[in-house]
Amino acid sequence: MRIHTTGLFALLFLVSFSCRQSSTPDPTTVAATKGEYHQAVIEIPAGTNHKIEYDYASKQFLNDQLEGKDRVINFLPYPGNYGFIPNTLMDKERGGDGDALDILVLGESVPTGTIMEVIPIGALMLRDRQEIDTKIIAIPADPQQQVIKADDFMTFALRYDAARRIIEDWFQNYKGAEGVEIVRWEDEQYAIQEVKKWEKE
Repeated sequence: MRIHTTGLFALLFLVSFSCRQSSTPDPTTVAATKGEYHQAVIEIPAGTNHKIEYDYASKQFLNDQLEGKDRVINFLPYPGNYGFIPNTLMDKERGGDGDALDILVLGESVPTGTIMEVIPIGALMLRDRQEIDTKIIAIPADPQQQVIKADDFMTFALRYDAARRIIEDWFQNYKGAEGVEIVRWEDEQYAIQEVKKWEKE
């Protein structure tokens, strides 16, 4: 019996993917901090365009839907690993958007569902549909995973100003004509306080 090579590779990929997903810890049981570091749940790997989100009802990472189709960002791929800080909620009663606190981890691509320890190095404040939207910018805590050698905003802004501007431009343009306004940057202390502010009790 002859098995088509492409089909075999696809089957192996699906098996591997499902194994990875099933072994992923439940993000709802993960704390916002672990020791001296914060934690991030990665939904969208760096370098990809599919808008993947964690679905709390099914406890799965699913592609967001737009008009019955998978939502794909019609722009350059994500410039970092995008996700959220677990055990946080920006509740609307206090001016939040009703979701967990967003985070962009600068580094090489990691799979959807990865839970990693991170070091916040700043926060980018956006205005999206008249709401303030905070994006925590971080690097992996593991030195082996770091591609940017800056653990505070001043070093990041001075040594990696081009990267900072790329992040700004990406967030300002990834929604196309809808537009997102850049409000300001804040430092790592502000980022840490934001995590504390929105952390669930």
